[in-house]
Amino acid sequence: MNTLLWIVQILLAGAFLFAGFSKILVFRRQKAAAPAPMGAGCAGMPDGLAAAIALLEIFGAIGLLIPVDLWQPYALVRLCAIGLALLAVIVAIHQARRLEHTSPTIAMFLLALFIIVGRS
Repeated sequence: MNTLLWIVQILLAGAFLFAGFSKILVFRRQKAAAPAPMGAGCAGMPDGLAAAIALLEIFGAIGLLIPVDLWQPYALVRLCAIGLALLAVIVAIHQARRLEHTSPTIAMFLLALFIIVGRS
């Protein structure tokens, strides 16, 4: 079970690292190409919000990969997985309002939920 949890943690961290860094790169390319209408950045979000979400995704993904036992075993991993699960719910709601596909985001939520339950 521990090996399966580590595989899921690595996959989820890779997905969130990719998402976070792509938001930062898209943000830079949009600024270089032309200013977005009404201060909108990635997918109609304000630039500051897109940067904050990107940083949360990157730090959460790094936290999934660092097995630091500060309080209890895997407490940091569970906290990062909870944060990424909440972020996935918020992003799924945002995507549903924009009539976009939410299945990848729901899959990431379920993987984060698996980590939370498996590491408790």
